[in-house]
Amino acid sequence: MGKLSKKFVTHFTTIPNSVAQNDQLSWKARGIFLYLASKPSDWQFYEIEVTRHAPDGRASLRAGLKELEDKGYLKRYRKRNDKGQVIDSDWIITDEPMFNNPMSEKPMFEKPTQVNRTLQNKDLTKKDNTKERHTKYSLAQPDNSSKKVENSKQIKTIVQFLNDKTGSHYRASSAKTKKLIHARLNEGFTVDDFEKVIVKKCKDWKADTKMAKYLRPETLFGTKFEGYLNEIDRSNYSINNWSSWEAKL
Repeated sequence: MGKLSKKFVTHFTTIPNSVAQNDQLSWKARGIFLYLASKPSDWQFYEIEVTRHAPDGRASLRAGLKELEDKGYLKRYRKRNDKGQVIDSDWIITDEPMFNNPMSEKPMFEKPTQVNRTLQNKDLTKKDNTKERHTKYSLAQPDNSSKKVENSKQIKTIVQFLNDKTGSHYRASSAKTKKLIHARLNEGFTVDDFEKVIVKKCKDWKADTKMAKYLRPETLFGTKFEGYLNEIDRSNYSINNWSSWEAKL
């Protein structure tokens, strides 16, 4: 018999057991519900953008959304102007199935005439010419103030650790430093990851007068952060063992 252990550091989403343990929902549908629940209310959604965040493909996404809709966990409403053109779509997800109100008369996946609109999508990383519906999710969200407090504590912990290891006096209140740390935290890195990078680079650079100046937030916590985190510590290998290991590469 196996035993499940959970370790969540930060940036987690809570969903009700009524959804997570619903045997009538496929794993795919439950996963899509979790992804949608992790987004804030009024999040602007592009179907094609969401497909980029999983290998399943667009058809799989559509099937999962349809399943959630059939089970009552998702409602999709289209808004039209006086010319009958679709100008907006409201999507509502809930942990209690909704079957009282009828759904749209026509499927959401047909291609109705829509009015061109200028949309902003914070998740949109690449420009795409495919026209997508603009939808908004309405879902009761927890108070974000607790998340901000948690982020603030993590930033202070990380900056203090850097100062302790380098003898520096960086401020956790610095806008640039906060932005860098916040960006890495949003990518899923933990406080422990930051401390590992700081320790590794102090070991590599602190005794080097030319490199010691790079023991700073903009260098350590920038775009090379993941690379620093995954660097192999050569000090754990003897010269002979290291040469032998390199020869295998």
